[in-house]
Amino acid sequence: MNVLGVCALNLQFIYVLPGWEGSAHDMRVLRNALSRPNGFRVPRGNYYLVDAGYTNCEGFLAPYRGQRYHLKEWTDRQPESAEEFYNMKHARARNVIERCFGLLKGRWSILRSPSFFPIRTHGRIVMACCLLHNLIRKFMPTDDINEDELNESDDDSESDSDDEREFITSVATSDHWTNFRNKLAQDMFNDWRARGRHGQ
Repeated sequence: MNVLGVCALNLQFIYVLPGWEGSAHDMRVLRNALSRPNGFRVPRGNYYLVDAGYTNCEGFLAPYRGQRYHLKEWTDRQPESAEEFYNMKHARARNVIERCFGLLKGRWSILRSPSFFPIRTHGRIVMACCLLHNLIRKFMPTDDINEDELNESDDDSESDSDDEREFITSVATSDHWTNFRNKLAQDMFNDWRARGRHGQ
């Protein structure tokens, strides 16, 4: 089953959409999530990091394709271009979702084995596991599964009401968003070089 999962830095799920067949393309699932009445809402001016299965477009920053990306590829080599440096930083930041799903599967063994339930039931199981995961992350002072100490911020205080915000409702590539990523990558790379390539 394809599950669209969005998480915050505190390893809690913000949005989960289970139930799509495993062969569904990631962008198709994302488009569906954005179009639902109570679906995934991304305020304009904000963005989420996404993997290479998604298009780089407004609200969703994807890595550069055809460049090194995965963290294991950076153990013995330095980035040689702005695109490589951006991909390295992107992979490190996006690793939060990998850890979040790792904790979820580590905690709930029902998610680690094939399911013989109907797809609708299986989707509800995934959603229930994600909700319980969030409750544990929020209310238990220590999480035995998670070995790292995290600086968890309280995201409950939202200053803007949803009525005043404009949300992204569709996804499409644009020159503006491509230029935004290119400028971001070049600025990050220039800053890193100016600091003598010591801080990563």
